[in-house]
Amino acid sequence: MTADACEQLAAACDRLAARTPSPSRFLRDLGHEVAGVRRGPFWFLDAGSGGSNRVRGRGFRRHVDDGTEGQARHFAGIVSVAARVGPRATRWLSIHVGRDAPDSADGRLTDLAVDFVRSVRSGELPLGDAGDWVRSRLCAGAPSVRRR
Repeated sequence: MTADACEQLAAACDRLAARTPSPSRFLRDLGHEVAGVRRGPFWFLDAGSGGSNRVRGRGFRRHVDDGTEGQARHFAGIVSVAARVGPRATRWLSIHVGRDAPDSADGRLTDLAVDFVRSVRSGELPLGDAGDWVRSRLCAGAPSVRRR
């Protein structure tokens, strides 16, 4: 059975954490792997166009599920942008350019992505725990700990 998109997002965090010691690199790589945001200087073109759904599907908790199959892309894309321009500017862009109302599923997912970036950057969230963070806060019906 194929994992849902939220579990695939969490598994991408697990894989990247195992091979990427730098929090900044981890955040940019997550955006590349899940949302198709380039790592290099033209990242903003991909981010500005909304990225691409490299991980399609459902599996997100109701409060962050907008009814589409692009929530993994949305989360990882916001993470990628926040890793580059900062959480405050990213949230502003999401609301005023992306038109994601703060009280909408996408707005709440943006806020969680921004919190994720802050926590990873500060070291409050160790990279090895990032996948479990996604599972416990974003995934519907998923256990809060990684399956071994």
